[in-house]
Amino acid sequence: MDSVSLAPIGILLLVACLIAMLSRRLGLPYIVGLVVAGFLVALLPNSPPFPLSRELIFNVLLPPLVFEAALQLDWRRFRAELPLTLTLAFLGVAIAAAVVAAGMHWLIGWSWIAALLFGVLIAATDPVSVIASFREVGCQPRVSMVVESESLLNDGVAAVGFAVVSAIAAGASPTVASVIPAFLWTLGGGVIIGLVVSAAILVVVGRTNDPLVEITLTTIAAYASFLIAERFHASGIISTLTAGLTIGSIGWDRFVSPEGRERVDAAWQYFAFLANSFVFILIGINVAHQPLDALGIIGPAAAILFVLAGRALSIYPLAELFRGSRWRLPRSYEHTLFWGGLRGALALALALAVPASVPERGAIILIAFVVVGFSILVQGLTMPWLIKRLQLDQPEPQPGVAGSTAAG
Repeated sequence: MDSVSLAPIGILLLVACLIAMLSRRLGLPYIVGLVVAGFLVALLPNSPPFPLSRELIFNVLLPPLVFEAALQLDWRRFRAELPLTLTLAFLGVAIAAAVVAAGMHWLIGWSWIAALLFGVLIAATDPVSVIASFREVGCQPRVSMVVESESLLNDGVAAVGFAVVSAIAAGASPTVASVIPAFLWTLGGGVIIGLVVSAAILVVVGRTNDPLVEITLTTIAAYASFLIAERFHASGIISTLTAGLTIGSIGWDRFVSPEGRERVDAAWQYFAFLANSFVFILIGINVAHQPLDALGIIGPAAAILFVLAGRALSIYPLAELFRGSRWRLPRSYEHTLFWGGLRGALALALALAVPASVPERGAIILIAFVVVGFSILVQGLTMPWLIKRLQLDQPEPQPGVAGSTAAG
């Protein structure tokens, strides 16, 4: 990870604060303002470089964001929605990746390896972008829970799919006997590591009433669960999600001191604000630095259309499977799931990890930046309008009414 001086970091923090104040006053999504600000910062003369690398995203920025999101999840609602969210996350990623890969291969002419790599990395909705966006617009609890849970869970499928296709690109010959164990370990290993790390941290937390120590220990839990899982080729996001859920649901009342709960929660909201600020400002800066004019119009435009089509085919048909069940989704929720499937730092991290042996690697990275930019600026900017249009900013219907929280 490239080092940067403290002065530019201070400038970025100041920009983030000003954007936060301006966004709330104008009623605009905060993440959109950050990306635009980053783009403008990059256009300034003598602007210092802020390279966005996979290591920076995975080792520094994602762990606190995922952990804080998991702390805020309502475990009972999360568990109640699992049949729906697991289906949308896993089958949905497979469908979306297949649609994008087929389109990029047949229309743009990419090799199957390159098309599959791009399809998998861009199919997973980014939990950072999704959660930041939905917290800003403030929609009904159930639709927020479904969207946030799906975005956190579908990283497991994207990670194992990307690893398998990357192995093929490197010359491996994967078989069903090797793919299935890898898939199960990516998910199950992430859960196991998250449980072990959070349990160990809670044992220590239960022996102190010092809020500062509790904040420090939960920070260790966030990074340790993520980095250990990634070290052993499991899903870091699933591991940190598990650790955050465990501490937030089991440990919050039993192990964290009453005084510590409020201070730990406030500290993690601040950590998430910092990480969100850096993620989206850096996305804006790096989009501005990409030689996007070398791509032309057809490739990026086609990619955006394929991504939207893949998302639609992964939401609407799968939602129909639950039409007669307690997990049924109102049409307004389906529309929100479709348009709220934002892409962000996770897609860029995977794009930057595409093997150098893939001839289309440069194009994959550039088009990933285009799709992420479109997702945040266009979809993110119109989410508040869509939420209000669908009346999802109103209180949820009571149980027994169509579209109620009875399913959750």
